[in-house]
Amino acid sequence: MVGSLTRRSAIALGGSALILPSRFAIAQADNRPSITIAVQKIANSNLLDVLREQSNVGERVFFSSLWEGLIGRNWTGNLESVPGLATEWKRIDDKTVELKLRQGVKFHNGDELTAEDVAFTFGKERMFGDTQPAAGKTISVDFVVGGGRASKELPAEVPAVARRSWPALLGIQIIDKYTVRFVNGTPDVTMEGRISRYGSEIMNRRAFEEAKTYSDWAMKPVTTGPYRVAEYRPDVSLLLEAHDEYWGGRPPLKSIRFVEVPETASRINGLLSGQYQFACDIPPDQISQIEKNAAFEVQGGTILNHRLTVFDKNHTQLQNPLVRRAMTHAIDRQAIVDSLWAGRTVVPKGLQWPYYGDMFVSDWSVPAFDLKLAKDLVKQSGYKGDPIPYRLLNNYYTNQTATAQILAEMWKEAGLNVEIQVKENWQQILERTPTRAVRDWSNSAPFNDPVSSMVSQHGPNGQQQQAGEWTNAELNQLSIELETSTDRARRKAAFRRMLEIAEREDPAYTVLHQNATFTAKPKALAWKASPAFAMDFRAENWGGRS
Repeated sequence: MVGSLTRRSAIALGGSALILPSRFAIAQADNRPSITIAVQKIANSNLLDVLREQSNVGERVFFSSLWEGLIGRNWTGNLESVPGLATEWKRIDDKTVELKLRQGVKFHNGDELTAEDVAFTFGKERMFGDTQPAAGKTISVDFVVGGGRASKELPAEVPAVARRSWPALLGIQIIDKYTVRFVNGTPDVTMEGRISRYGSEIMNRRAFEEAKTYSDWAMKPVTTGPYRVAEYRPDVSLLLEAHDEYWGGRPPLKSIRFVEVPETASRINGLLSGQYQFACDIPPDQISQIEKNAAFEVQGGTILNHRLTVFDKNHTQLQNPLVRRAMTHAIDRQAIVDSLWAGRTVVPKGLQWPYYGDMFVSDWSVPAFDLKLAKDLVKQSGYKGDPIPYRLLNNYYTNQTATAQILAEMWKEAGLNVEIQVKENWQQILERTPTRAVRDWSNSAPFNDPVSSMVSQHGPNGQQQQAGEWTNAELNQLSIELETSTDRARRKAAFRRMLEIAEREDPAYTVLHQNATFTAKPKALAWKASPAFAMDFRAENWGGRS
């Protein structure tokens, strides 16, 4: 009888393998490891939208785990452009780029990526709001947490950031299900770079439309990355879980948990005790202590990011450019690099990187340390010793407080009375009050052209001008030249003149040093740090997977 039942079962199953009752089924265990990463901060905005969280800390949790763009970056190489959600792209003309989408890409909700999602991502409802393409026109905005709490209204800074990245984008043309064209209103040699930059990542249209409010969506955005949001507790932790339908292959980790641990000592102790597998933002003076334990190592180094001191020229004492120039010449940058960074970073040639290729101004330099000149400029300015506030955070950049203290002493030697004000968040840093004067900041190069740094952060729609800290009519006109000209020589001349204005004549900022970031981990984990704040946990960058 048993035999006949078995035969009948086999016939009924059409020859397939025998299906056992559920109580006998053997569950396949997920043996992939889960990791915990200790960071200073997860997200400044307490949201996970790439256009609302334009920050170094955001880059760490976003890329390449959560958000992806059409043109990707080689996070474990030299940050060069690589195929991402698009497999290929080509120029149609000076204003148009066509891209072929990767077929079969699944969003976290199971939807397939199509041209409709791309067009929506770069549309009015999600990105640009009521702003219009325009060259050289500033969108003023207060960078505060707000908007979208009870509706789909975009926070004001979202369209502002979108126009910073795409000042002249007319829209996306859908050619077919898997082909799109980016159409610009002006010629732009940097369009491919803009497509690859932070803020141009693709989202799922249906998920945005179904969310009750912007904030609901931004707490759990539906994207294409190898990991999806499982739980987000602002100011506490972010849990990402594997997206097993990821187009790039099954993720090597079951989950990634980012936890906020502001104190450096706590991050290091948690790493050494096994509580965390990674500890980020390690100060250089702690590296040797960690590596005394043979089981651990520290990876990292210089990245495409410069630490800056930024000026608000509306402040009573800083309206005179002589005072700002004095501040730039009073800084012994090499002393800061040697004392706080143990020589692990460098003083660069102003706000630029060699990776700009022939657009790099090789004979440029930061304002020279010249205490006598700084004192002379202070005297010429008529400065009477009134306090100049210096706003900074103490949990964002490595060596923030120590750098501020050294700078304040250097400025004191030049005759400048700078008072440090530690703030709780970026909203307080950027708040428009009479006491907004000097602040700590950094500037990245998301693609290999000076548009990505100079124009994007200090031009008409750069954060400095959008926040109302600084403007310069000549620099704004040169920004248009740099963004729209296709003549390399004219563009380089424009960029050089912009450096002269912003760093020497009418200082908007002064570069301190190239930034560096260091991450500690067990040697047993086969993982490579990126030359950026980003952390790559895709299969090709994890050798310890089960």
